[in-house]
Amino acid sequence: MKYQCQRSSAVLSAALCLAFSAYGHSPVCNCYNDEEDNSKVVCEGGFSDGGSAEGVAVRVLDDRDRILINDVMNADSTFTFTKPDADFHVIYDAGPSHQVVIYMDDIE
Repeated sequence: MKYQCQRSSAVLSAALCLAFSAYGHSPVCNCYNDEEDNSKVVCEGGFSDGGSAEGVAVRVLDDRDRILINDVMNADSTFTFTKPDADFHVIYDAGPSHQVVIYMDDIE
């Protein structure tokens, strides 16, 4: 009986580990005003497991969801752009169910 309990615990531990690792690859992105040039915004991206965001799509859209800028994160997982004159939001798009939206009012 003891063997079966240990086996069940191992199976449960493995299942929990898989469940947590699935959540461990969540997209993370933060945008802020460039300290040296207030007309620019810097966005830093990545994943909750520490993964790089190099090549991840980034779009800047206006308030009617028209694309103003369409680019990707660079080798240091950052993306810098000049602030549009109109209201905007940023979409960090790492694929289905892996998107982060940052609204201009949340950029400090």
